[in-house]
Amino acid sequence: MQSVRANGSPGAAIPTTSETREQLDRIRSSQEFHAPDRGRRFLDYIVEETLAERGTYLKAYTIALEVFGRDASFDAQNDPVVRIEAGRIRRALERYYLVAGQFDKVIITIPKGGYVPCFRHSDACPATDLGPLAETGDSPDPVLQTATPSKPADFSPRNESTVQSSPAPRTFYLTAVSLGLMTLIIAFGIPFLFSPQTQSSTSPADRPDFPQVLVEPFEDLSEAGVSAGIARGLTDEVIGHLAKFREIVVISNLPAALRGQPQTKGLKEPRFALQGRVRVEDSRLRLTARFVNRDDGSVIWANSYNKDLRIQDVLQVEADLAQEVATALAPPYGVISQSDTATTNPSNSDERDDYACTQSYYSYRVDLNPKGHAAVRACLQRATERNPRNSTYWALLSMTYLDELRFQFSLNRVPALSTLKSAVETARRAADLDPQNARALQALMLANFFNGDVEAALRVGAAAYELNPTDTEVAGEYGFRLALSGKWDTGCELMSRAVNKNPGPKGYYEVGLAMCAYMREDYQAAELWVRMADLRYNPIHHLVLLAILGAEGRLDEAREEQDWLKAKAPALLANIRSEIAIRLPRPEDQQRILAGLNAAGVAITSH
Repeated sequence: MQSVRANGSPGAAIPTTSETREQLDRIRSSQEFHAPDRGRRFLDYIVEETLAERGTYLKAYTIALEVFGRDASFDAQNDPVVRIEAGRIRRALERYYLVAGQFDKVIITIPKGGYVPCFRHSDACPATDLGPLAETGDSPDPVLQTATPSKPADFSPRNESTVQSSPAPRTFYLTAVSLGLMTLIIAFGIPFLFSPQTQSSTSPADRPDFPQVLVEPFEDLSEAGVSAGIARGLTDEVIGHLAKFREIVVISNLPAALRGQPQTKGLKEPRFALQGRVRVEDSRLRLTARFVNRDDGSVIWANSYNKDLRIQDVLQVEADLAQEVATALAPPYGVISQSDTATTNPSNSDERDDYACTQSYYSYRVDLNPKGHAAVRACLQRATERNPRNSTYWALLSMTYLDELRFQFSLNRVPALSTLKSAVETARRAADLDPQNARALQALMLANFFNGDVEAALRVGAAAYELNPTDTEVAGEYGFRLALSGKWDTGCELMSRAVNKNPGPKGYYEVGLAMCAYMREDYQAAELWVRMADLRYNPIHHLVLLAILGAEGRLDEAREEQDWLKAKAPALLANIRSEIAIRLPRPEDQQRILAGLNAAGVAITSH
């Protein structure tokens, strides 16, 4: 069974045929394996062909004929059905192993660049020997392409223009812990999720100043109403994705009393509207979406999307398009947030509504400047006082408290342990108020992580990611925690996706990707990432750069970074072992960073 490899250490055992088939049945029967019948046939076929040692013949042409019913005239260059279906199955397998299969003993993956699946035991060490290369003409999966430069590969910094990922195949093993909200209840003993006294802050009344978005029914422009059902389905899907974001209020049906009226009985008419038009011709679907300021009719954002209904079923097309629209609009640095950004001083509460505190928080995150931190913290404190039932305000306040500890802000004013306690308590309150708020779970994940409970942090992070995988902030932070906890492949991949999708500031995650490159000993890529981050006010940014320069033997430049840290964050270097341990739980990861710092001239005390 030469083509079925463990991809681990030389002595790693290959799963038996029966083990592999049992795992395939387990995946197919899981509700978390989201794939249509055609995709399931695809997965069955490539697994069985590989088990029969016919993996060499798994080419786009063969699969198109045997699985998708194409005739002998099939041309892989002009008909991407196999590549696209492979991408969908990769995503479905990824979701399964993130959500339901994290404890499965056998891992099934489809390395990029080809169609031969890889089978391995979950405890085997990952490597890059992935099997035969793609046949000539098979390009990387277009659905999962990410913006990275051609060199260095794998989570390497992007250059000035966006380029596609290298076609060189690699396997992405997904072993992240993801137990969902029920696991939160069991693992953490969080009775508030079903407590009769708990009322979730999900109503617009608890978010009075948040942007309100009216999602108008999408129009069908096809002749004879051919795409009327698709238009309705897309409308529902978009509403579902947008409603997961607690920083906005989604309205599907405008009350008659508000139509055409600026204000009625204290209720405000939505300022924004999302409009869509759908046309289907010759099995090709086109969606045109636009985001409009209803006050003056100006178009703030518009985009068009095209799908081939011969390649994807209608339900999957609707889900994919809705997610793309929601990703563009709703995350913290998306179109809605940028359209509603406040410009007044966060320290002056008379000039601002409370929602503007969230805008100030995300603006502060651009460069993590400590000068803006105190004003943002004070603003959010006032917001929680005036809106004690708003989960999002509490979540952002928790992360602001945590920044004082992890970024060495204002530690001369508040004892570190007291700051951490405030962060944990505030995050718990946010999750208590609204357990369906992914931002609240994001805050609780971070608080648990820095409180030393890494297992709890990853479980909460998995629940947050499952609640709203469209939220790039949640995905990025969850990926960061996975990486720092030792799951570097999984975590760095999630961070990379977040960076590529997030239209806003990326410096924070670029430092994370620098860590990913450092752990691969790709110091050139690590330095490029950290310098692009441009977080010149942030001590951790300088600390990572210092370790990189030390590993590269560039002592003169390293001395400059060390001098900066001595002047701006002396406590960080004075307690370097404990500071590294807070951020990197695994001893082997700690030693790799400490080695770089020691090479840079930092005095590392013994245990």
